[in-house]
Amino acid sequence: MIVDVHVHVSALSPENGLMSRKLIRSLPFRFIKWRLGLSGEDARTEAQLRRVLFTTLENTPELDAAVMLAFDAVHDRAGNLDLANTHLYTRNDYVISLATQHRKILFGASIHPYRKDAVQELERCVKAGAVLLKWLPITQGMNPADDACIPFYEALAHHKLPLLCHTGGEKSLPNIAPDTPSPRLLLPALERGVTVIAAHCGTRSTFTEQDYVRDFMAMCHEHEHFYGDTSALNLPTRSHAFKMVLGDKVVRSKLVHGSDWPIPVIPPIGTIGLARSAECFMEGNWLRRDILIKQCMDFDEAYWHRAGRVLRLTGHSQRQLQNLHTAGIEAG
Repeated sequence: MIVDVHVHVSALSPENGLMSRKLIRSLPFRFIKWRLGLSGEDARTEAQLRRVLFTTLENTPELDAAVMLAFDAVHDRAGNLDLANTHLYTRNDYVISLATQHRKILFGASIHPYRKDAVQELERCVKAGAVLLKWLPITQGMNPADDACIPFYEALAHHKLPLLCHTGGEKSLPNIAPDTPSPRLLLPALERGVTVIAAHCGTRSTFTEQDYVRDFMAMCHEHEHFYGDTSALNLPTRSHAFKMVLGDKVVRSKLVHGSDWPIPVIPPIGTIGLARSAECFMEGNWLRRDILIKQCMDFDEAYWHRAGRVLRLTGHSQRQLQNLHTAGIEAG
């Protein structure tokens, strides 16, 4: 079963989520909006994006499923909702609904660990069919090494729900906690038995930032249940990591497939050559382009199926997908 563990969706209607004016007016969002053919900035835009997403999934036959990621609002350490610092908010219920509308969509929950009801919301999301839990500390304002996260980690471990956590730099979304890019901050989660997937393998988002790939690689050797997804590695600032992670036998056995759609996908000419880069660039579907580029590299067959195993979907794929979709319908 081939699964993309890292696919985003945003919402603009109050019942489904929000985007801040700062984010809507940002250059990265305006480019993505133009590239996907979206117009406006309201519920109609949300519906357009939903249609583009469904069409993109249908036109990516290589994928059996994609984890659609919710994105929780910012909360302060006292557990209070902080809308002033929330730039992206995609409600869990919206993604639960999407998972009932498309056969390839799996529910990726997002819950801020400082929320007063964090553990209760986790219980609800697990019942609704969540296959992982997503954090982006730099933008959501949590510190994974904070002792306040410990009860939440214990709940994640109890439910065997993997944590997909952004590592390395971030420039597509505003930064409110710039001191949280290191994968080493995830040690408390690992020590409490949580399976952790380090998104982006600790790579930098600009050429001037600190790079954490070597920390990520060391942690792959040190922790059995520590993995990394390859999302956004097809960006010029991150693609240097391909040679590093594929050149280490242990690390390459810890890689899972992710794209970071709808983040742009740029073929790394230095890695796959000019001819194959040009061929991949002709594929207009960024979700599929990401796959085609990685098929030109030294990724083995185990890589493509590892996400299904880590998410505990392998072996019962069709039945489990149906059960997860049914759980979402019942939760709704």
